[in-house]
Amino acid sequence: MFAWETHLTTRDTNRIVRPLEWGIEWTRSWPQVNGNFPLSASEFDNARAEQYFSELNRQVVQDSDRFFSYETPTDFYLEERLPELFPTNMRQQKQLEKLAKMSKTGKLKPAQFLRFTSPVRTPYPENDVVNARWFPAFDREGKPSKKAVVVLPQWNADAFSHNALCAVMNRYGVSALRLSKPYHDIRRPSEIERSDYAVSANIGRTLDSCRQGVIDIRCCLDWLETQGCQRFGILGTSLGSCYAFIASAHDARIEVNAFNHASTYFGDVVWTGQSTRHIRAALENVMDLERLRQVWLAISPVAYMRKFAAHRKKVLVVYAKYDLTFLRQLSEEVVRLFREHDVDFKAVAMPCGHYTVGEIPFKFIDGWHLGWFIYSAFRGLERESSC
Repeated sequence: MFAWETHLTTRDTNRIVRPLEWGIEWTRSWPQVNGNFPLSASEFDNARAEQYFSELNRQVVQDSDRFFSYETPTDFYLEERLPELFPTNMRQQKQLEKLAKMSKTGKLKPAQFLRFTSPVRTPYPENDVVNARWFPAFDREGKPSKKAVVVLPQWNADAFSHNALCAVMNRYGVSALRLSKPYHDIRRPSEIERSDYAVSANIGRTLDSCRQGVIDIRCCLDWLETQGCQRFGILGTSLGSCYAFIASAHDARIEVNAFNHASTYFGDVVWTGQSTRHIRAALENVMDLERLRQVWLAISPVAYMRKFAAHRKKVLVVYAKYDLTFLRQLSEEVVRLFREHDVDFKAVAMPCGHYTVGEIPFKFIDGWHLGWFIYSAFRGLERESSC
């Protein structure tokens, strides 16, 4: 299994070792900075920059409701267009050719996408227009479902990833909104082949990307409410799981939570993961794991465990026994903390790895666990509310 997992994590040849950048300029608009932005960030040496981020992260964690606050967008609209793949590697050429053929023959049908301007602005206009494919579900009487789940695929996912899971949600009578995370698929700047700007050796940009992702999730809930949805869930995989956890910790509307892979510290995954070795290569000459934890503390689920547990949540955490990206012990620590904080959760350990969970037969087993849990959790909430 480890050999299979290693093969899958090393197939891509377009991972780039980018130099360490502190990215202090990305903090300019954060609530905690509040006009106290350094006038000349270029004058910061590594020690001063690390101190700046460590202190700022502590402030964010203590005042996280303000960090993840936002004004609801006023420009929500549904856009109908043919789906595109937005590949991240050359191996997807056959998929591109298949989609092109389907488009010519009329077999590829238009889909609906929710679009709106993200409350978090970046230097990349394409990234600031949020994109979420809409999979509406209906009850037995043909009325729109009042249950909805926001779905967040993994890091570097193409635009078709997790669409099958959304279709599963529909079969269970749950609407699904498949969110393109910052710098992913249609939101990816043309200058990069992969979604590198979401997670990279740029400390500030990585923090800002997570903040944008969390706020975009909450905006999606606002739109779903306008569609008549009353109960909300979230399903996140890998990096999407991190965003999903933090969003749920800060938004009591999210009652059903499915985390497909989980970790405590953001920095631990980057430092120990097989698929992020190119990022560690840029960091390890300047800092160690403990210091990396501190400069990315504000986007680490462990920082908000108490806040998460304070709301009524039904939780599923799926992790892999042979994971070389989210090491098994990191997920087991999440399980331990859920138990310690008396979270209503179920844990499933898959006999595979991080990437192999996307292979047959594991992807079908994983999909069943995720779909059945979300259906059962919503049904349980309905029973509780009727008592």
